[in-house]
Amino acid sequence: QVQLVESGGGFVQAGGSLRLSCATPRIILSTFLSRSMGWYRQAPGKERELVAAVNSDGDIRYADSVKGRFTISRDNRKKTVNLQMDSLKPEDTAVYYCAADRDGTTMVPDDYWGQGTQVTVSS
Repeated sequence: QVQLVESGGGFVQAGGSLRLSCATPRIILSTFLSRSMGWYRQAPGKERELVAAVNSDGDIRYADSVKGRFTISRDNRKKTVNLQMDSLKPEDTAVYYCAADRDGTTMVPDDYWGQGTQVTVSS
């Protein structure tokens, strides 16, 4: 079982920045390195959508709505995956979820999920 623990959500004004972090405390480094990781979000009344993903090869994909503003990265030493969110907009308001997948090549990780962290952007 892969435990994913998110942190870093909060309240910010439009144009501001937040950094989300997803820790994986219960897996060893080699397992973390073999996993595809990603961030999703779900706004009220909307379906969950993929925001960004990074696979075990380091390939990265972003949703069109966040390209140029969000950056996903892996910190292999800490076994974390981070999401730097800049130039935030009110439409970025959502619960953000960390996800991991046993298939290290997938760009749609969805085997394991964190509990979610709220991000609220005021106008």
